[in-house]
Amino acid sequence: MEAILSPLAPADGIACFTRLYLAVTRGVQQHLAGVTFQDPTFLTRLDVHFADLFFDAVERPTHAWRPLFEARLRKGIAPLQFAFAGMNAHINRDLPVALVATCREAGISLGEGTPQHADYVRVNTVLAQVEQEVKAQYLTGGLRRLDRLVHRVDRIDDVVAMWDVARARDAAWVNGEALWALRGEHTLSRVWLDTLDRTVGLAGRGLLVPADTWLQKLGRRL
Repeated sequence: MEAILSPLAPADGIACFTRLYLAVTRGVQQHLAGVTFQDPTFLTRLDVHFADLFFDAVERPTHAWRPLFEARLRKGIAPLQFAFAGMNAHINRDLPVALVATCREAGISLGEGTPQHADYVRVNTVLAQVEQEVKAQYLTGGLRRLDRLVHRVDRIDDVVAMWDVARARDAAWVNGEALWALRGEHTLSRVWLDTLDRTVGLAGRGLLVPADTWLQKLGRRL
């Protein structure tokens, strides 16, 4: 992730998401230090498969990722919007795929009531806490505070209200179970994943509707 960030401008949409992803990853590692899981190997391999799907998207974006890559240099989109659009693609599309890949590799079934699901849910609480801490960094600054005083409610409030990482991960597990159930139906599985991919991409476009108000536009010109 640091290698991806290195050549990018700070305002690049891919950089905005990658900074969030890197900060959340580091934060979760710190919060989970000393925590014992039932199947730590599963979580480790899931993290690897999950991250690899983002690295693949940097080279060849899927439908879920295309809105972010297409809008990455567009003016008027807040850094938090870029970050959430990346989380939308990565969790809602990539995480079910990573869950299935991890279970295939481990030779276990994907389902609730398993040690792997218990560990997965346990991470949710920590992840939500870290996400809130990191998200606050995207909502600071003098111009930002003044803008919120003038407009009271703006597009960023809508974006923040739309996103809940724990619910997204819960949905990803369910979608992973569905994809797992279809693993022997190659054509149906491919069609199902393509539909999920495009649906997530549609949501991403909604997250990237420009959030600029007149004061923010003025601030960019000063």
